[in-house]
Amino acid sequence: MKLTGARIFLECLKREGVDVVFGLPGGAVLPVYDALYDFPGLRHILVRQEAAAGHAAEGYARTTGKVGVALVTSGPAATNLVTALQDAYMDSIPIVAFTGQVPTHMIGNDAFQEADNVGITRSCTKHNFLVKDGKDLAPTIKEAFYIAATGRPGPVHVDLPKDVLVKEWPFEYPEKISLRSYNPTYDGHPGQIKKAASAMLRAKRPVLYVGGGAISSDAAAEVRRLAELTQIYVTTTLMGLGAFPSEHPLSLEMLGMHGTYYANMAVHHSDCLVAVGARFDDRVTGKVEMFAPNAEIIHIDIDPSSISKNIQVHIPIVGDCRRVLARLIKEVEGETREGVPSLVREARKQWAEQIARWKAEFPLRYDWDDEVIKPQYVIQEISNLTRGEALIVTGVGQHQMWAAQYYRFKHPRAWCTSGGLGTMGYGLPTALGVQAAHPDQLVVNIDGDGSFVMNSQELATVYESRLPVKTVIINNGYHGMVRQWQEIIYKERYCAIDLSASPDFVKLAEAYGCVGIRATKPSEVVPALEKAFSTPGPVVVDMQVDREEDVFPMVPAGGANKDMILERPNKDVKAKAAKSQTGF
Repeated sequence: MKLTGARIFLECLKREGVDVVFGLPGGAVLPVYDALYDFPGLRHILVRQEAAAGHAAEGYARTTGKVGVALVTSGPAATNLVTALQDAYMDSIPIVAFTGQVPTHMIGNDAFQEADNVGITRSCTKHNFLVKDGKDLAPTIKEAFYIAATGRPGPVHVDLPKDVLVKEWPFEYPEKISLRSYNPTYDGHPGQIKKAASAMLRAKRPVLYVGGGAISSDAAAEVRRLAELTQIYVTTTLMGLGAFPSEHPLSLEMLGMHGTYYANMAVHHSDCLVAVGARFDDRVTGKVEMFAPNAEIIHIDIDPSSISKNIQVHIPIVGDCRRVLARLIKEVEGETREGVPSLVREARKQWAEQIARWKAEFPLRYDWDDEVIKPQYVIQEISNLTRGEALIVTGVGQHQMWAAQYYRFKHPRAWCTSGGLGTMGYGLPTALGVQAAHPDQLVVNIDGDGSFVMNSQELATVYESRLPVKTVIINNGYHGMVRQWQEIIYKERYCAIDLSASPDFVKLAEAYGCVGIRATKPSEVVPALEKAFSTPGPVVVDMQVDREEDVFPMVPAGGANKDMILERPNKDVKAKAAKSQTGF
């Protein structure tokens, strides 16, 4: 059977189970869009800027576990997509991005809308391809989906010259794929798993440190089973939120730069730290030499290059988190039948008492104001009204950290945020991808005023595509996180952070056909959210919050996690003594 390259492309997507493509047409990919005109069973969502296609694919992938797909044309379209590719690469999100390219005989001639897409994307993808011969098109697409979804997930890029799409080629889609140089390890070494079980059971102050890899491998059930079996406290990274219920008695919530006091102190004083699908990034570790200095560290990760990359570990286990945890649980069950030594039991009791004291003395807190909306209050009420059951997306900034701190997460794959790259403008386009994947669920995009305007044009997409995303803007009229750093670190030398000239977000929403709502005082917060969540179609809520509210706790760059700033430094509070309080 012979088909055009464009038709082969669509047939390959169909065989991979793709149901939606996020894209924006242009000259080099017009053959695909012409074939798409009467191709059944594939939904196309037209974004307004190409980076949004990549972010939407990320949201789709993160919340479904399937590979997300983006399709854009050549030149500037491909370069616009680079931010989303790097974002997906750092956060291990499986997407396949297809870009158009000038005809093969024109590559290298500086043709109209030509760019070296393969060269540009090489460092921000797991792998990339340039298809020069139509007979390679189907096998390449098969390989792209396989590489994106297996091992440590990530983005794959496929560059499609226009002549390859126009010509007819023999079509046969491979059923299986085998790459000699690419064979991820899924089952951890039995001896290492046995060592890990023994270390956990003899530990007096153990902590489970769970990252986004636990969600990527669908290991939330195993994380919970192991925690409850061993009665080990659990802290999660920003990307790991949802892998363990926030309100579980063993939850320490998030650790790191803006993590809870009790999570950071527990990790600092632990004698056994079990890292599950986490990469020990700088926002988690703080000062490397002071991170968990007395702990025997166990690291479970499918990516061998992540192990001992930032922090030297004692028991490395390369493998899929879910499979390794399942084996680890069996080992722990076998060893606990022999009983836990009394010294360990007594030490664990003291450890639990210490953590309870930390939680009681230094909870997450903020000062209430009857006249001004506190951003933390907005997040709390979103959590209360949704009962923790919504799909939450954020932009990047202070609002992102408040969402991570104050929303009560219950489930995995219900949280999308830009962790490694910290991409402002991530929220709305990612949320539209989430909504496309889950049309009947409530999707809430918690955004900042600075982050929202970077991709606010996607309001046109959610309106046109009937995607009822609810956007709640935590509007403080600043680049808030930058302002906070300038306040605390740079001695209030404020520069280039004032956003008071932002548009009227209610009018902007209405201009795009969406519903706009505004709240300016605390009594209006809940009614505004209730109206937003019950209104059909996309809604934008402008929450005008305290302009100078800061995110605490905060670990200054280069500082140790135990040396958290818990209040504004110029306030006379007992939190200043927190640096020296250890309990051990």
